[in-house]
Amino acid sequence: MRNSPGDIVKLVGYCALACSGLVLAACASANETTPARTATEQLLVAHAAERAAGQFSLALPADAKVFLDTSNFRGEGAEYAASAIREALVARGNPLSSTKAESDIVVEIRLGALSIDKMQRVVGIPRLTLPISSNLTNATIPELSAYSRRDRTGVAEFSAFAYDTASGRPIALGARMAGTAKIRSHTLFMVFSWGQQEVRPGDAAVASDNWWKVW
Repeated sequence: MRNSPGDIVKLVGYCALACSGLVLAACASANETTPARTATEQLLVAHAAERAAGQFSLALPADAKVFLDTSNFRGEGAEYAASAIREALVARGNPLSSTKAESDIVVEIRLGALSIDKMQRVVGIPRLTLPISSNLTNATIPELSAYSRRDRTGVAEFSAFAYDTASGRPIALGARMAGTAKIRSHTLFMVFSWGQQEVRPGDAAVASDNWWKVW
């Protein structure tokens, strides 16, 4: 028995419908958390903090027992940065005191900056959000670009001074520490992306001078 062209078309249609059903039945989605900062942004801040702490330059007496005063060192990521400064003190040979009363010297640190700077350059139309009604309803126009470049920079700046625990006499003043960590990425025709990523999980915070050479 020969099938007519109409029967063949119907058969193909039924097969396509069945395959579509199987594909749809096999689809699954997973819910993921959306923290305020991505892992890359956290790494940028952490590496910047480590580089800033590596510039610790207060002239402290050798082997003096130091208490690190972090009462004015507040902000997101401050605990990690304070730990990096403690490491810098230990690396200099100064033992740390857990209490102010048991120390010889108090080193007080202040947090100037510990965050991310972002800059994007677009050849074309950037992403825009426009109001479309009086009840604060907005419409978002996606980016339409031939080329775009995105820079993300972790910035850390701290300052510190030291004084004698018993007398309050100043020992060292005016130390500033600063560090940055940067990433640059490029996108061509909104499809092709490339760039040099400077920070990766497990990498040491070693300064790089060639992050900007990718064009």
